[in-house]
Amino acid sequence: MDAFERLVGIMDDLREKCPWDKKQTIQTLRQLTIEEMYELTDAITEEDWKGIREELGDLFLHLVFYARIGTEQGQLTLEQVLNGISDKLIARHPHIYGEVTVKDEEDVKRNWERLKLKEGKKSVLSGVPKGLPALVKAMRLQEKAKQVGFEWDTADQVREKVAEELNELDEAVEKQNQAEIEEEWGDLLFSMVNYARFLKIDAENALERTNKKFIRRFTRMEELAAEKGQQLSDLSLAAMDELWNQAKRDEKS
Repeated sequence: MDAFERLVGIMDDLREKCPWDKKQTIQTLRQLTIEEMYELTDAITEEDWKGIREELGDLFLHLVFYARIGTEQGQLTLEQVLNGISDKLIARHPHIYGEVTVKDEEDVKRNWERLKLKEGKKSVLSGVPKGLPALVKAMRLQEKAKQVGFEWDTADQVREKVAEELNELDEAVEKQNQAEIEEEWGDLLFSMVNYARFLKIDAENALERTNKKFIRRFTRMEELAAEKGQQLSDLSLAAMDELWNQAKRDEKS
């Protein structure tokens, strides 16, 4: 609590005395907050605990900043924010703070969605932010639908659906209908995200790890070419493929 109060006090000082902090609004902070979130997710992907600690601190600063601006405008207080989330957690965990009994985490998720509907939500999907990246949104939509039983029984069934969607994409490609190709490609990717869930994989994180792996290997290719006085653009595809394989070998060694 002392550390939290120290941060709140520093935020008050900055808002009152720092020219930059005095000018900030919730709109100017928005993009910065998004960047901080991505920096945190990068640190999580790398399991960089030092980075995670630092990025969590940056996020705490942003949360306190929003609360300070909200207080200035008479819209909210930090106390209201903290009590609000505490009240919500208590209300949505009746198996902890009430008489409800649950068997496992899936029961907890189902109860959570039922309680949200009782609170006035019109759809189990309504809590998924519109601005989420599409891959993350697909995961969340599927997880939400699962809570009302809209879910395959086995991973094999989902794998069959992936194969079905791939066949439909192939058919669209044969017809050269660009709009249909895009639609079927989207269906295939959505089914692949579903398959990832059944395999207990975070599809977003898995893809990001592959992105990082590609960056490492590609930059190593550039280094290998430079060591020979060459640039990748001057090489044949076969020559670049050999450099790629060398980069993979270097990474493993």
